[in-house]
Amino acid sequence: MNAVIDKKTQRKLDLHEILSWMEQDGLVEADNAHMLRTIATGSLYENKHPLQVIAERNWKHPRHARLLSLEVLTEWFAGRLDLPYHRIDPLNIEVSAVTEVMSYAYAARFNVLPIEVTETCITVATAQPYDHEWIDELSRIHRKDFEIVISNPEDISRYLLEFYTVSRSVVGAQTSGQPSVGNIQNLEQLMELGRTGKLDANDQHVVNIVDWLLQYAFDQRASDIHLEPRRETSNVRFRIDGVMHDVYQIPTNVMAAVSSRIKILGRMDVAEKRKPQDGRLKTRTPEGREVELRLSTMPTAFGEKLVMRIFDPDVLVRNFRELGFSERDDHLWNTMISQPNGIILVTGPTGSGKTTTLYSTLKQLARPEVNVCTVEDPIELVEPSFNQMQVQRNIDLDFSTGVRTLMRQDPDIIMIGEIRDRETAEMAIQAALTGHLVLSTLHTNDAASAITRMLDIGVPPYLLQSSILGVMAQRLVRTLCPHCRQAAEISDDDWHALVKPWRSRKPEKIMQPLGCLECRDTGYLGRVGIYEMFTFTGKVRKMVNASCDISELRQQTLKDGLIPLRLSGASKVASGLTTIEEVLRVAPPPLSQ
Repeated sequence: MNAVIDKKTQRKLDLHEILSWMEQDGLVEADNAHMLRTIATGSLYENKHPLQVIAERNWKHPRHARLLSLEVLTEWFAGRLDLPYHRIDPLNIEVSAVTEVMSYAYAARFNVLPIEVTETCITVATAQPYDHEWIDELSRIHRKDFEIVISNPEDISRYLLEFYTVSRSVVGAQTSGQPSVGNIQNLEQLMELGRTGKLDANDQHVVNIVDWLLQYAFDQRASDIHLEPRRETSNVRFRIDGVMHDVYQIPTNVMAAVSSRIKILGRMDVAEKRKPQDGRLKTRTPEGREVELRLSTMPTAFGEKLVMRIFDPDVLVRNFRELGFSERDDHLWNTMISQPNGIILVTGPTGSGKTTTLYSTLKQLARPEVNVCTVEDPIELVEPSFNQMQVQRNIDLDFSTGVRTLMRQDPDIIMIGEIRDRETAEMAIQAALTGHLVLSTLHTNDAASAITRMLDIGVPPYLLQSSILGVMAQRLVRTLCPHCRQAAEISDDDWHALVKPWRSRKPEKIMQPLGCLECRDTGYLGRVGIYEMFTFTGKVRKMVNASCDISELRQQTLKDGLIPLRLSGASKVASGLTTIEEVLRVAPPPLSQ
C-alpha cells in the first residue's frame, strides 16, 4: 500500500472537502463552491463521486480558462493526494488476471478496479483512496502488496462492468460444456476422456462474449479483429492504425463456440471447418451507427482462424482532401474522374486504402442521373447508391464474365474490383472504348509499373494508348498523435535519406512521436494517404509499346509533373502529420536506389 495513505483515515472523501481543496488551489471561486454545496444535496447525487458532480458544472479554471473536465479534475485530485494518476487503457490490462483478484460484487462495493497483477504486487485503481478497508482483507488472501493509483471514477465503473461481464461469460461458457474431439480440427488434438459435452454457439455466455468483442473493437478504432486458435488458450488481437495489438486470451474450446456464433451471424456453414469460407455481417452500435464486417475463416493447426475486417460507412462521406490528397492531387484526380470514358487504375498493396479511395470516388459520382455498377470479389461495403455484383467462381461468374454482364446493364460508370488477367483487362478496355468510365485496381509498387503490368498480362499496347486516362499509386502512413507530438530538429542526412535522389527543401523543424494514453504510447493516432498519380500525356502514350522501358516511362512521368510517393510523404512530414521513419516504412525506394 502507498505510504501516503494513513490507515487511520478510513473514510470517504465528500464534496465539501474536495471543494475546499479546490478553493485552496485556486481552481474554483468561492461563490461557485458555495452554490454547489447548497444544491448538491439529496438522493440525486448520493451515487455519484464528488468529482463527477463538480465536472457536470462545466466550470473553467479561473486563471487560464481551461475546462475542468472529469479527466482534468482526476489528474489534479491525484496530485493533491500525492498519488499516481493512471488513465485506464483496456488494451494494456490482462482481464483474466485482474478479475481473479476480487469478486465483482466486492469491487463494485468499493468502486475499485485491479489493473495489474505481478508476483509481488497488485495495482488497484480507485477514486476514494481513504476508503481502503478492503486492502487488509485482500492482503491476507493474496499475500501481496497493494499499490493504489487514482483513476477517473467513470472509467472505473465502466471497465469494472465490462471486464467482469466478459470474464464471467468466458468462465460460464467454459463450464457449460466442452467441445467434442471432432468439433475442432486440431493437428495436435489431446484426448481427454470424459469431456464430451458441446458448447452451444447460441449459449448466452457466448452471445455476451461476441457482443462485447464487437463493441470493444468499435470503441478501440480497430480495422480488423483476429481470432487465433492455439492448443490451450487462443488469442484475440486487434489491428489498430495498421499495427496488431493483443487484446484477450480465451480458452480454445470457448473460442470455437465464439467462432461458430460469428459464422451463424455471417450466414456461413457452421459445420464446415476444413476449408476457407467468406461471409459478411452488419451490426448496429448502441449509438445507432451501422457497421459492416467482412468475415474470413481459414483452417489452421489448432482450429479455424477467423478474421473480421471492419468497414465504417462514414469513410465514404470524406472528401479527397480529408483522405490525404494535396491540392494538386485533388485537381488531377477530379480531372480524371470527370471524363466521360476511359480507364483509371489505382495501385498499391493490400491494406493501402484503395477500397476507400474508390468507394469515396464512386459515392461522389453516383448521382441520380448516373448508373454506377461494380463487380467485386467480395463486395467490400454495401452501398445503396451503387449496383453491386459479387464474383462467384463456383458458378463461373468471374471478373471478365461480370464485366460482360454489366455491359448489358446500361452502365455509365463501372468499377472492377481488380484486374488479374488478360480477359478481364480486355473487357475493361472494351467497356472504356464503348463510352464508359472504368475504375479498377492493380497490385504494383508504383504508378508507372501499372502500365508494364498490363503489358505483361498480354494487353496490346494500342489498346492501352487509346483507353487509359491515368494511374494513381497510394500507401497509408500513420499520423502523429496531436495530443503528444513534439517538435524536433532534423539532420541533413535524415532528410536526404527520405527525398533522394530528388531535391526538396528541408524544413526547419519536424514533429516526432512521444507517446501518451490517447495513442497507447505509440505516438501515432489514425492514418492518412500518400499518393503519386499521372495522367496520360502525349509523350507517355507514345512510350507505351511492346518494348516499353519502365525506367524511361518513370522518367517521363516525373518530367510531366508526377510527385513520387516518398516526396508526397515528405510533404506530410514537413507539415507535421507524420515522420520520416513512417514514410520510409511504407513507400518503396526510387528505382535508382
